[in-house]
Parts: sequence; C-alpha cells; structure tokens
Amino acid sequence: MYELIKRDGLAKRGRLHTVHGVIETPVFMNVGTIAAIKGAVSTEDLEGIKTQVELSNTYHLHVRPGDQVVKKMGGLHKFMSWNKPILTDSGGFQVFSLAGLRKIKEEGVYFNSHIDGRKIFMGPEESMQIQSNLASTIAMAFDECPSSVASREYIQNSVDRTTRWLARCKAEMARLNSLEDTINKNQLLFGINQGAIYEDIRIEHAQQIAEMDLDGYAIGGLAVGESHEEMYRVLDAVVPHLPMAKPTYLMGVGTPANILEAVERGVDFFDCVYPSRNGRHGHVYTKHGKLNLFNAKYELDDRPIEEGCQCPACRRYSRAYIRHLLKAKEMLGMRLCVLHNLYYYNNLMEEIRGAIEEGRYKEFKKEALRMMEEKEN
Repeated sequence: MYELIKRDGLAKRGRLHTVHGVIETPVFMNVGTIAAIKGAVSTEDLEGIKTQVELSNTYHLHVRPGDQVVKKMGGLHKFMSWNKPILTDSGGFQVFSLAGLRKIKEEGVYFNSHIDGRKIFMGPEESMQIQSNLASTIAMAFDECPSSVASREYIQNSVDRTTRWLARCKAEMARLNSLEDTINKNQLLFGINQGAIYEDIRIEHAQQIAEMDLDGYAIGGLAVGESHEEMYRVLDAVVPHLPMAKPTYLMGVGTPANILEAVERGVDFFDCVYPSRNGRHGHVYTKHGKLNLFNAKYELDDRPIEEGCQCPACRRYSRAYIRHLLKAKEMLGMRLCVLHNLYYYNNLMEEIRGAIEEGRYKEFKKEALRMMEEKEN
C-alpha cells in the first residue's frame, strides 16, 4: 500500500508498505544487477549506507545462476542475505539492448544469451515466473523498450503490444501469487509507460495502464540518448496522467540533477548505475559536483572526499590515500569510491524527503543545483 504523506507542488513525499518493510519515498534504489553491487559492496555495507531498496535484474539472474537455483536457495532475500525490499527489473531492457539477434513476436521475444549464445525465449509469463522464483518485493512488467529513434508507427505498435503484454503479466502474477509453493505471495507489480518522445502516445498509454490498477507505475525508455530537456518535457506531459496515489518510477535515471528535476515533476522512485560505475573509475559525487580522484591535484590532499560526509570512506580516509589506491589498481580504492557515491545518493534522497515535508522543495532544489554548478576550488 502506498501512502501519500505530503505534496509540495507536484513533488511527493510517500511511503510504500511492502512485505519486506516500508520504503520511504522519494527513494534511490541501489543497483545490484546480479544480486550484488559492483565494487565489492556487501549486504552489510548496504545496511550501513542508508540503502532502502536493492535492485536486481531478471534476465541476468535467469542466465546465471538460474532463477530455479535462487528459488531452491529460498529466494533472493535469503540468497544475498538482505531483508529489506528488492525490486527486479523485468529483463525487457536487457533483451532489447544486449541481444544482437532477436525476434519479437506477439507471444514474446526469441533471442540468444549474451553469455553462452544459447537460445532463450522470454515473454510476459516467463518474466513473471522468473521474478516469482526470485521472490522479489516488486516485479516489473515485461515490456518492449524500443529505440528512441524508431519511427512513430513502430513506437505505436510497440506500445500497443506492451499494453497487451502488461495484461498478461497481471494475470500471470495473480496466478503465481495464489500457488502454494510461491515464496512471496505478496509480490507487487509495476507497469511501464513507453512511447519514446511522442507525448501523445505516452499520454494515451499512461491513461490505459492507469486503468489497470497496478501497485505502481514506471516511465521507461528515457535516459537512452534523448536530451535532458526532452526527458523533462516527457515527464511534464506524462506524470499527471499516472495515478498520484501510486508510486511513480523513472527507470534508469540518473544524475543528481536529473533526480532533483524529476522529483519536482512528481517522480518518487529512481535507479541508476552511475554512482557505482563512476565510483569504480574514481569519479565521486559531492555537493559541489563530481571530482575525478585520479587528478594530480589530489596527490597531497588530506581532506575526505566531502567534508562532513558520514560515509565509511569520508569518516576515515583522505583523498590522497584513495587516489593512491586507485592509481595502484588496489580494489579498496574502487570500493571506497562506490560506498561514498551510494551513500551520497541515499543521503540526497533523505534531504529531498525532508525538504518536501517542510514545504521548501523548490528552494532546496534551486540551492542544490547552484552548488553543483559552483564546483569546488
């Protein structure tokens, strides 16, 4: 159940009650594609850096170790020893981005595994079955994520098929949740809005899926090459047509600035690989923008990554030391940067929630963006 606590303009401060605990929103979900955050980050680490939701991927876990293996191990929560909420992405995006050779048909998609080339079929029912085996808290509907440069006709046909697939996902999830051997019989289902950058297709699709009374609604197919301005324009058009009394999830977004802008437009769930991917390359986030710790100017810098930050890296180590580790290709350097970045994102969301509660979100956003642009001297 989603509880809308406060609105500040379109910004929402909410609470999603799940079988694995409460999610305070707006929330940033920490991406652990194969049931682990890249960068040697343990479940214990996640608990210490304010992580609320871990996100894993259906396609990757289906390929290895296999969703049946995870089910035999008691589901993802037991498998990775994490007792808070987990969201599983349906695999749709990976099928369309990783698979070079694929055939899309009404029943689903035929493609080859990117690991060993074996033939795989995935449709709405298969995606729901895999996610049920994983026993995540929130399952995502199986959709097609078409190219943002596809023709209008292709996008329209793709969206219509995604709507039909969503109805099948909903029916299959209801069936799975009623079975005796299902691990999580309270699994939630989020539908996905598509339509590239065509506002009218997006709006019509949002209205259609809103009528299906799902547990939450995602906006997919953005942050795939369009400009930030185009993304914000689509959000301005679409979000008002999604149910306000349900969570709104902007998939794969994004930078701290993207998040600040999207929250103001009514989005309250986010995920992105940026904090972990950038951290592994020595790029760290601060209130004053991003730093590249490989830069020579940090060689003798005895300050933490960010003054006042309470993450495990900043509480103990200097920029100079972390830079040395990165230069020496020591894994600890990468790990500390990832921990800092995830903490930064999780902490930013905490500050966002506080600003909405206090009715000062516009001012908070303006000041946060100003500081990011100011850069550090």
